[in-house]
Amino acid sequence: MYIEQIYTSCLAQASYYIESNGEAIIIDPIRDGEKYINLLETRNAKLKYIFETHFHADFVSGHLELARITNAKIVFGPSAETSYDVINCVHEQEFIFGNLKIRALHTPGHTLESVSYLLLSLDNLPEAVFTGDTLFIGEVGRPDLAVNSNFKPEDLAGLLYDSLHNVLMKLPESVTVYPGHGAGSACGKNISAERISTIGEQKKFNYALQEMSKSQFINLVLDGMLPPPQYFAHDVLLNKEGYESTASILERSLKKLSSKEIQIFIDKGAMVLDVRMPNDFEKGFIPHSINIGKTGMFAPWVGTLIPPTSEIIIVCYPQEENEVVSRLARIGYHNVIGYTCGISDWQLENNDIDSVCSVHPTDNILKINKTTKVIDVRKKSELELGSVENSIHIPLSELLLSLSKLNQLQLLLNEENL
Repeated sequence: MYIEQIYTSCLAQASYYIESNGEAIIIDPIRDGEKYINLLETRNAKLKYIFETHFHADFVSGHLELARITNAKIVFGPSAETSYDVINCVHEQEFIFGNLKIRALHTPGHTLESVSYLLLSLDNLPEAVFTGDTLFIGEVGRPDLAVNSNFKPEDLAGLLYDSLHNVLMKLPESVTVYPGHGAGSACGKNISAERISTIGEQKKFNYALQEMSKSQFINLVLDGMLPPPQYFAHDVLLNKEGYESTASILERSLKKLSSKEIQIFIDKGAMVLDVRMPNDFEKGFIPHSINIGKTGMFAPWVGTLIPPTSEIIIVCYPQEENEVVSRLARIGYHNVIGYTCGISDWQLENNDIDSVCSVHPTDNILKINKTTKVIDVRKKSELELGSVENSIHIPLSELLLSLSKLNQLQLLLNEENL
């Protein structure tokens, strides 16, 4: 038996490759299929099944492209409706590959079709469970992403409680837990940085698995939950209905634009996404650009701040355009209309540029007068580290929707200074 966790840091997402006697399965693949194909070729294995734990909301899954290349069967949970052929498993249905078995465990709560997959050993004993977004390390999945409008978050939270207590927590404590996400994912409130655990460890240390009533659990998991990023519903739809290949998206998007073309597209409403490092961006950028550096949680922040239907112009460093377009495709952003490397060409045409001045939080900077307001855009959990006195807290994910509040605040300040 061979198990490999394939972790994609910029999505805080884990997919899994499991192999036995030359037959393999993959659980929750991302769209970059090449890494899985290379692994299959290196290990001289044939892919038999592609298992999906649920309809992912935070990324576009790679199940369709992998199935097309390998002829593997796609497996979803009960009642999962797609526009392409899948196997809809039922609770405790078993699938054989090599000399191992995977048992599907219907664990609704994060979504209605959510499934965990239990790996059985050669002796038919529970070995490991792949929990998708039902159970994370130190956290549980958010129960507010139902694609069925008849279910409220409270309803799903109740189902999640049942799935955890009646299914997963009844597994032997020695069973290894392989979750679908790690720290930084928006699919849970406060997921641990640890990527592997056991049922026993989670029963002992996971706050949501401690002894409590169902109503207490519902209140606990829903408390402090931020609204999901705007691209989540977009990605669910793509995962249900299908999508075009990444190759065709790259072919369409990798067009180097002149300054004149950039201005024409901007005038038509295109957004400029500058993915350079902040220290380069602040020195000069195309007016109205949004800077989201390519490092870290790049794609999820794009999905949080830019609508998925927007036409996008990329400003990047040389030789990075392919990577940027590919990473945007991971979250279903297919409307990149072109790119430019840096802003030197823009400046040569005598176009205006903007700049910003970074300041460091020294004592002198923080001694501000009453006409100056500090906007703190960190997450609520980060405020525990400390904040500027009388600062206004608006999380970055909510800033665009709060611009009217800032305008009203500015009017009040102006009136006070008259």
